Amino acid sequence: MSRTLCLLAWLLVLAGSATAADPPVAKPPEVRTAIFAGGCFWCIEADLEKLPGVLGAEAGYTAGRTVNPTYAQVSTGNTGHTEAVRVSYDPQKVSYAQLVDYFWRHIDPTVSNRQFCDIGPQYRSGIYWQNEGERKIAESSRDALLASGKLARIETEIAAASSFYPAEEYHQDYYRKNPVRYAYYRLSCGRDARIRQIWGDG
Repeated sequence: MSRTLCLLAWLLVLAGSATAADPPVAKPPEVRTAIFAGGCFWCIEADLEKLPGVLGAEAGYTAGRTVNPTYAQVSTGNTGHTEAVRVSYDPQKVSYAQLVDYFWRHIDPTVSNRQFCDIGPQYRSGIYWQNEGERKIAESSRDALLASGKLARIETEIAAASSFYPAEEYHQDYYRKNPVRYAYYRLSCGRDARIRQIWGDG
């Protein structure tokens, strides 16, 4: 065997060894987003982040008129925005349909311009679809709930997504940063009691 062929054979051996020794590169998860409003964004953020497959949720404002609104502006109820969350999720672990189903069971869909103790258009509930597939899933889910007789009416708006503005940093993961205050607010607002009344304990 010529010197050149020997060298090529040795390089092939080395290349094979390196390939065999290298660990497989993990493929990063695909990340999609979904936008929901369910009253106080502290609470719906906390609820959605408990669902397996959800990677995180960001509190913010959507479906309004004012550009870059502040909490103080949205709180007046005059900007058109509602408190909302933008959910990041892994579609290999949880589907958009599952997200919608889970969302319904953590709000009161029967009321307009309020959720639990919070009153005003800034607390209205909503599902804000980002494509036709999401629209069909959201509307079909709503129609199935009405057909089931579980709810007499559904006031939750289903609309095309518009600009989503992240809320101030102190609102992000509020339930983790201020667990005592958050727990007191949630209890005093009657959120979980009303959810059990509508949906039961399951």
